[in-house]
Amino acid sequence: MTNHVLLNNKTLAHLKVITKSGAKFGDNISNTLTFPTEFTQVQREYPILFSKNPETGEFQSVVLFGLKKDENLYLKRGKWQANYIPAVITKGPLLIGYEDKEINGKIINNAIIYINMDHPRISKTDGEPLFLENGENSPYLDKVIQSLVTIDEGANISKAMFAAFNQYNLIEPITLDIELNNGEKMSLSGNYTIHSEKLAQLDGDALAKLNSAGFLQMAFSVMSSLDNFKKLVDLKNATL
Repeated sequence: MTNHVLLNNKTLAHLKVITKSGAKFGDNISNTLTFPTEFTQVQREYPILFSKNPETGEFQSVVLFGLKKDENLYLKRGKWQANYIPAVITKGPLLIGYEDKEINGKIINNAIIYINMDHPRISKTDGEPLFLENGENSPYLDKVIQSLVTIDEGANISKAMFAAFNQYNLIEPITLDIELNNGEKMSLSGNYTIHSEKLAQLDGDALAKLNSAGFLQMAFSVMSSLDNFKKLVDLKNATL
């Protein structure tokens, strides 16, 4: 069971977070969640796919790092080989929670930040400090908070985005077939993407609605990101 503690600059004043990359820090993953709020950056580096949440059956966006379980082809010699790292990774041991708080006589569902004290990046001696000596947020913590905002806002946008994509029947299954340089054949199935032909056939009114909501650009980002699948195969072939 994870040990989540409310982040504060008193009892956790001297806590640090190791920012190095590596398998021992949990970076040896073949995929993770991504959110519409970072699609523009993610699509330049990685393939974006849709999958169904095994618990709810709802669509979610995932970013692909590898072709097999526990394989991250972007991770080499302790460094992440990409110009952008998804927010789920950069947030490290921090996460957002909510609590009801009375503000001016009204009950507000207020966002609060927790830290997982059992996370392998937590340290008292190595890494980036969470707080400065005067108790203010460190530059590292401010950067992580931005990652948390990306996730939190993106999760809310995601629901509306998928509702719009489903409304216009724009989601289709995708199977990615691969043949590596050593002759090994692989097939990645169970994922989904944007149906490009149906998107192209939408009338002006539908396109205008998608565009005004910002979802048209997101659809294009998903389709464009599939070009990075070749990069992923090239990275795999380089390891053979």
